[in-house]
Amino acid sequence: MSSIITGEAVVLELRPASFAARALGLIIDVISQIALAILLIILITSASRDLDDAAIQAMVLSSVVFSVVIVPVTVETLTRGRSLGKLATGLRIVRDDGGSIRFRHALIRGLLGFLEIYLTFGGLAIGVALFNDKSKRLGDIVAGTYSLRQRVPSTPRIMPVAPHHLQTWVAMADIGRVPDATARRAGTFVQQAYLMAPASRVNMAASLASELARYVAPPPPAGTIPEDYIGAVLGERRNRELTRLRQAEQRNATVGERLRKLPFTHDS
Repeated sequence: MSSIITGEAVVLELRPASFAARALGLIIDVISQIALAILLIILITSASRDLDDAAIQAMVLSSVVFSVVIVPVTVETLTRGRSLGKLATGLRIVRDDGGSIRFRHALIRGLLGFLEIYLTFGGLAIGVALFNDKSKRLGDIVAGTYSLRQRVPSTPRIMPVAPHHLQTWVAMADIGRVPDATARRAGTFVQQAYLMAPASRVNMAASLASELARYVAPPPPAGTIPEDYIGAVLGERRNRELTRLRQAEQRNATVGERLRKLPFTHDS
């Protein structure tokens, strides 16, 4: 995984495509381009029987260039880095800074792609990609682009919930003084706890529970596990905020209904 820093100092985590994914997408693209070239050649030869051999050869060569260079460059430009193979494998070509590619990027990739894919039967592209941490081929290196994975499995969001034995206590507890920053850190821990090593998870939970305890009264029942304590406080905090928002929405709806019923007066 690579990361870039935006102008707002926000770190974005990006996942470059693996060599296998790029290879599969490239094979699909090559097959589709060759199929298009063969189709055009068949149409040209069947419709140009009255032309001499030189004209037919020129048209065949133009069809090949059209299929393996012009079409890929046009498609990548219009779709901002997509193609048939990349759609099938969930990839997209982006600039090294993570932005969308433009015509010049697609043109460089298309021209060098003809050299490294077709003229060397893919040997040059494979050789360069194998020794690059982002599986870049020569066209990507020159154009300043790489292939990005777009189909990343979504991580399910974990909702903190008060355990049954803490529901009575937390419903009566004063948690209104918990700072937003502390609640955010605790919420991040809840989302990432399953990824942490057991020792680190226990230590982090104990530290966050101790920090939350400064703003929560009365203390929880004796023997409460730190993770259960964090889940109870965050879950109750979310429920209370949701209740306040619903009440505010109902008050606004009531006031709006009253205002609509007021008589309108017009100054003469």
